[in-house]
Amino acid sequence: MSQKKVMVMNSEILKTEKDFPLPVGEVLSQKMADYARKGLEGAASTQRAYQSDLKYFRKWCSENGQVEMPASAATLAAYVSHLADTHKWASINRKLAAIRKLHELSNYDLPTKDRAFRAVMEGIKRTNGVRQKQAPAFKMRELKNILRGIDTTTNAGLRDKSLILLGFAGAYRRSELVSLNIEDIHFSDDGAVISLSKSKTNQYGEAEEKAFFFSPEADFCPIRTLKNWIIRLEYTTGPLFVRVRKGDKITDERLNDMTVYETVKKYFGERYSAHSLRASFITIAKINGADDLEIMRQSKHKTSLMIQRYTRIEDIKEHNAATKLGL
Repeated sequence: MSQKKVMVMNSEILKTEKDFPLPVGEVLSQKMADYARKGLEGAASTQRAYQSDLKYFRKWCSENGQVEMPASAATLAAYVSHLADTHKWASINRKLAAIRKLHELSNYDLPTKDRAFRAVMEGIKRTNGVRQKQAPAFKMRELKNILRGIDTTTNAGLRDKSLILLGFAGAYRRSELVSLNIEDIHFSDDGAVISLSKSKTNQYGEAEEKAFFFSPEADFCPIRTLKNWIIRLEYTTGPLFVRVRKGDKITDERLNDMTVYETVKKYFGERYSAHSLRASFITIAKINGADDLEIMRQSKHKTSLMIQRYTRIEDIKEHNAATKLGL
């Protein structure tokens, strides 16, 4: 559905007597429609994921003679049964969320509370399970070995090293990392404070800052590496992480989040992903004695429960309370 069509539809919804008994001007009605659309759409990254999911749903409906909107409980039940053959539980729920958002924007209810549909979902859950594949965490020695091997005499190498160090030390999501600007960084004698205007958990532009500190070892110092990268950029405002073209030429083109994903895989291997930087920060900090509140100040998680979910302490022999029983 086009943005223009959605705006018109929301405008009609907002103009109804039920919602607004007092007459309002055309300009004010348009403003209300715009705000309603913004409130329903969500973050830009979420919108991109939803667009892909909706394209998949529309194709399936077309191929199977189903009506995509308003979708019936029977259509939804058939669709999730189809997805269950190839998709994990989390992916199925995300695709349902996209369909629900489409229906909300069009003022329809999605029949996910239908008894038959819920029975199908429960059956999928029992059959396939709900365990979600998580990005693995690397150990500190692995990180240091990789950092030592990066050739920082090249612009591409220095950028990649700074990207990895900042992503790890800041527990950044990849979308946050590529959104940083040089003017967001404030250096001091202690290190640096970096501001982030918006993130996945901060959709309303509240002040969000992360602190970074000098490392005793220059090879692994996020501050020194970052300063060296900014010197190479030769400008003082604009995107922090940019593309480096053939001939090691620095451009002014901001990296996209897929580049972070590809960079992590390039240096760490296929089993790792961009989210491994964040998971590794939390895991290593936890092992080294940081409490949940300290970790949350950097990761910006809202609850300790999320810290527990992110912590990748998988060696049951090395990290097991059974060794502390005194037997």
